[in-house]
Amino acid sequence: MDLGMLVFIVIKILVVFGLVMLTVAYLTLLERKVLAHMQVRMGPMVAGPHGILQPIADGIKLLFKEDIVTKQADKVFYFLAPALSVIPVLMIFAVIPFGDKTTLFGLLKEPVELRITGLRIDILYVFAMSGLATYGVVFGGWSQNNKYALIGGIREAAQLISYEVAFTLSIFGVVMVAGTLQLDKIVEAQRNVWFIAYQPVGFLIFLTASVAELKRTPFDLPEAESELVAGFHADYSSMKFAMFFIAEYASIVVCSCLGTVLFLGGWLGPSILPPFVWYLIKVFVLIFVIIWLRATYPRVRYDQLMKFGWKFLIPVSFLNIFVTAIVILLVR
Repeated sequence: MDLGMLVFIVIKILVVFGLVMLTVAYLTLLERKVLAHMQVRMGPMVAGPHGILQPIADGIKLLFKEDIVTKQADKVFYFLAPALSVIPVLMIFAVIPFGDKTTLFGLLKEPVELRITGLRIDILYVFAMSGLATYGVVFGGWSQNNKYALIGGIREAAQLISYEVAFTLSIFGVVMVAGTLQLDKIVEAQRNVWFIAYQPVGFLIFLTASVAELKRTPFDLPEAESELVAGFHADYSSMKFAMFFIAEYASIVVCSCLGTVLFLGGWLGPSILPPFVWYLIKVFVLIFVIIWLRATYPRVRYDQLMKFGWKFLIPVSFLNIFVTAIVILLVR
């Protein structure tokens, strides 16, 4: 690899990282505003016009806030847990495509891909990184020597094991139809019809399992403020606390990007808008739906969470794969 290519890759990494961090920061404001308007109130209004500077104010506050570490905590895993939560999630963005090949309005001689890199096993890489992110929550819950945090960590481990299966199986139908594990080729395979038309059940399973893996309402049992006083991050403060939230909101963006690429045709759309704009619109719609669920549904009981995952979602996932295979055999 020559020096010019190395510099170009580093620039792409920095650009993607910067955009993701900016998106995560203002996703917190978007959620607070959406929830506020759904509950007939204003939300943040003080920091800047209509509260637009609230994410910056929150970031400054967390950066300078006192970092408290409890005496009984296991220091190694206590400090390691936030990093283990956020780094794997950010690494997923390395393979996610954000648009079609482009010359950046003629600035480049040859078109380049709007993503950092590509693998032949993009989807397997995503599964591996999403599984690693769980260790941060489990270590964080265990290392604090706090019974509420420990219960939250155990709940997260059980919840992930339950819904990771359904999450994985929901994508199998798309892989079977597209015949590839590469995300960019899956988008290209949807030029005629988006895969949500072939896999409506798979899309609903994907969305439900994603919300469960994100620990979002109505599946926010690992945090459950009214039961576990914030659960697995009960005794975290300052930037370590912020890193858990960065991981959560970055995961929302990851799941929305994956849903767009796998089921909604990625950047494909009518030529009235640039491909990248279509991609952003679809991602925003999925993010809005995830926020909408928080404002609409109450938290389920833990036994209901487990029964729904193992007794309904996973069997329906297998049935969807079976029906998809039969249809493919009959058509091809």
